[in-house]
Amino acid sequence: MEAVSGAKLDEASSLGPKGAMTATPDDLFAYLDELGIAHTTHWHAPVFTVEEGRDLKASMPGGHTKNLFLTDKDGTIILIAAEAHSQLKLNRLHRLIGTRRLSFGAPELMEEVLGVTPGSVTAFALMNDREGRVRFLVDAALMAHDPVNFHPLTNTGTTAIARDDLEVFARATGHGFEVVDFTQLLDEG
Repeated sequence: MEAVSGAKLDEASSLGPKGAMTATPDDLFAYLDELGIAHTTHWHAPVFTVEEGRDLKASMPGGHTKNLFLTDKDGTIILIAAEAHSQLKLNRLHRLIGTRRLSFGAPELMEEVLGVTPGSVTAFALMNDREGRVRFLVDAALMAHDPVNFHPLTNTGTTAIARDDLEVFARATGHGFEVVDFTQLLDEG
């Protein structure tokens, strides 16, 4: 993975998402433009699962994602952007990332914090977490692809951006960017 230019990150971090309302896809696209992040969006019928999007993804280059919204009993909130075919051993993940056992977060919490509903979870929803409550983890396998594809705050579209711009976006929203090799979890007993 190439390092992202410090100047580009410094410039991006000073921008931040605007307004207090939940962002729309048009808000997202305007924000990406403001950050200087090139993007391409394909609109399609709603896609709720990796399997449902198989044919669509075959026609779009780059890494496709599954995004997980997780919490632990201490109130830690985790958003994972994983490569669509990665195996995630959620019952072991907490040991790797230093949290308590994780489970899927409640839809109400997802809407409150990320401004999206189940089926539309996306890294782009970080722009709605203005309080910085979410810890963002990125699958190392996803970072092997360029571009990377995410829902644009709705599951009726897929938006591609350059792999390195994913970090620019996350940091501009005030979030960290932790790359995790989830294959480590497959080797544990």
